[in-house]
Amino acid sequence: MEITSLTVFAVALLLSAGSPGPSIAALVGRVLAKGWRDVVPFVVAMWFGEALWLTLAVVGLATLAESFHLAFLAIKYLGVAYLVYLAWKMWTAPIEVAGEARPKGYGGRLKMFLAGLTVTLGNPKIMVFYLALLPTLIEVGQVSFTDWAMITVTLLIVLMVIDVCYIVMASRARLLLKSPRAMRLANRAGATAMGGAAAVIAVR
Repeated sequence: MEITSLTVFAVALLLSAGSPGPSIAALVGRVLAKGWRDVVPFVVAMWFGEALWLTLAVVGLATLAESFHLAFLAIKYLGVAYLVYLAWKMWTAPIEVAGEARPKGYGGRLKMFLAGLTVTLGNPKIMVFYLALLPTLIEVGQVSFTDWAMITVTLLIVLMVIDVCYIVMASRARLLLKSPRAMRLANRAGATAMGGAAAVIAVR
């Protein structure tokens, strides 16, 4: 695959994924409320989900979203429900000023991973973006394993750069919040962002 095509793909993805949306709002809200360690499984699941959608687009399974519409709809609303639950937990969470909260064991990490996965897989429009872009760059019907690997690695690098930048900014903002009142406001802001993300996903 040509470097020029990969560059065009990377720039288009950077502009699309870098624009604040419900996934970014949920990510930032979680970091503000609980710290960056708590959000790692969530963001890893988002990357995994994006790579899966890209793979489905590359192998020509555009009909999958239509054929399994009800399944994707169920995944979507499970993700919405979990985001609402996280928003409520943030809103009512006790104030923790010192240190960053860590996920509570394997169960907590697994729940965050599943939340990130349902948010991403519940949005087939991600695959629509890839379906619209990829045919202008490659011959989709003749993609080799090497082509797929190069596209997927490019995708993951771009997403990592975007999400890590948002996580770092949110983490630095959180470090400025030292008083219980400031932490309470941060929790409420995170809860609002998470709830807003759920609302946007639900009405799409």
